[in-house]
Amino acid sequence: MSAGSQPTGKIHPRSLALLASEGISTEGYLSKSWDQLPTIPDIVITVCANAAGETCPTYLGTALRAHWGVEDPAHVTGNDNEIRAAFMTAYKILRLRIEAFLALPLQDLAQDPAKLSAELARIGTLVA
Repeated sequence: MSAGSQPTGKIHPRSLALLASEGISTEGYLSKSWDQLPTIPDIVITVCANAAGETCPTYLGTALRAHWGVEDPAHVTGNDNEIRAAFMTAYKILRLRIEAFLALPLQDLAQDPAKLSAELARIGTLVA
């Protein structure tokens, strides 16, 4: 699930174009608040960039939390190539981290929250 603290109600057109160019369908996706999540997640991974003044969730029950800060490319200014590069950089970082997360032995780590937390923190330092 994905959600934000201050959703705009729409997905940034550059995000949609980049995902389409990578062959990733966005059908059915929408910009939503974390208040609209259908269930409380077991793991919350924040990607907000505190330097950009974004709010990170402070609730969500007993969910295990990790922070994988990534600068929001929607805030980048410059020429078209610079903005496109910022979106690609964010995409590459998140893809690398998501793939590393999915490669974890999650069934084993579910029995050891401290070790899972350490792995999530490690993954949050990976840079493409």
